[in-house]
Amino acid sequence: MTFPFFLRLAYLGTKFYGWQIQSHLRSVQGELWKALQAIDPEAIMPQGTGRTDAGVHARAQGVLIHTRKPWEPYRLLAALNAHLPPDARVMAVLAAPEGFFPRHHAVAKRYIYSLQEGPAEDPFLKGRRWHVHGAKPLDREAMLQAAPFLIGEHDFSSFRHQECAAKSPIRIIHSIRLIAQGPGLDLVFEGNRFLMHQVRIMAGTLVDIGKGRIAVAAMPHILAAQDRRRSGFTAPPQGLYLDAVWYQSEWGLGEPCPWGEGIPRLPLPIVP
Repeated sequence: MTFPFFLRLAYLGTKFYGWQIQSHLRSVQGELWKALQAIDPEAIMPQGTGRTDAGVHARAQGVLIHTRKPWEPYRLLAALNAHLPPDARVMAVLAAPEGFFPRHHAVAKRYIYSLQEGPAEDPFLKGRRWHVHGAKPLDREAMLQAAPFLIGEHDFSSFRHQECAAKSPIRIIHSIRLIAQGPGLDLVFEGNRFLMHQVRIMAGTLVDIGKGRIAVAAMPHILAAQDRRRSGFTAPPQGLYLDAVWYQSEWGLGEPCPWGEGIPRLPLPIVP
């Protein structure tokens, strides 16, 4: 018998080679599993809501773990954090319902891509924002005009990495916002699911529009082309954050999704 728990995990991705466990490289999943095995040697591998690339950060990675004994959530949080490295932390622990699986029951995610403009990179933000060099500031009005073309249900083939293994390029973008704070600019993307590098390519394309390299009027044609060669630069990983995940409300884990839950249930993987 095992006891399932849901974790909200935050990590600074700078020194990780992504979420997914790897044989010889440092990963978030690997470090969390080591911490879990330190308090429960027979524990199975933790399962996350989604993969993040090397260098990408998270404030709200949802993780399912199973323990061999019951824990008070606060004590489990403290025990895991005692064994985790300082660049990864369990921020919350909840008892998980039987049958819950984070990747299959997520209905929407929020990613934030953080930029910094200016003549010099702020050393306190290095590795946490993309410093966009340029003699002129980005044309934020042009970026605002281009972003709505991406909202809705579309074939996002023009915004997926060539190695993306997703069966379908169809995704739904619910909202795109630009939040300015002086030389800082956050691009906020909310959608049901995202393709490999999709947020980074959308962010890079909007920056290319802000620099005048791509016209605002080109955005619908880029989307319709379904050709990665038509879109812009792939923004570097260090500016990207997994900021929030919404799950089907029936599981009682977090706030209900603002856009509803119109995603069919998928068959669950077998978890020992």
